[in-house]
Amino acid sequence: MTTRAPLLVAKIGGSLHDSPHLARWIEALARWPHRLTLVCGGGPFADAVRAAQPKLLFSEEAAHAMAILAMEQYALALADLYGLALAATREEIDAAHKRGQIALWRAAKMAGAARDIAPGWDVTSDSLAAWLARQTGAGALLLIKSVDIGADSALESIASAGIVDPAFRDYVDGMPVNVAGPRALATAGALMASGALPGAPVASATQKIAS
Repeated sequence: MTTRAPLLVAKIGGSLHDSPHLARWIEALARWPHRLTLVCGGGPFADAVRAAQPKLLFSEEAAHAMAILAMEQYALALADLYGLALAATREEIDAAHKRGQIALWRAAKMAGAARDIAPGWDVTSDSLAAWLARQTGAGALLLIKSVDIGADSALESIASAGIVDPAFRDYVDGMPVNVAGPRALATAGALMASGALPGAPVASATQKIAS
């Protein structure tokens, strides 16, 4: 029986959309030697939804659906810029991995059909990345952020600091998590090439999922 290569889900924060670090993070992620699914935040497209809601007064449910579409818009941009393989379903994710490609998740189809995702701003792309990691059997979740965290940070502290969304703990449900900020970038490529995760582990996170 063949053992499948370890699966990592990595989420690129939308705040990196105008950062010079974005391309370097994509390069580092591309060195991961196993299966990789990338989730992106909504970036400026989600910011537009946030800005429009108090003016147009649409509901939390509508804002949630629009923010997920914002993630899709950003995914389309990243796929165009970096040649990533867009994937809307588990089957498309698996197909990308079989071709040896990074799967870049288009969130709307799966997230829109899910009954266990609560609509509202408490559930952002952080929680959706954790949800996808659990749905696809990932061994770990890597959150790439525009800020660094301390080595001993707990989920409660990073949530209270706004580094992850308020619902994140419910969706991650004990999965190993690393948070990588700007300080981690210098060694990220070498670590990922060896099957190790950059950044700081949170809660029960481990830094290596490769066998």
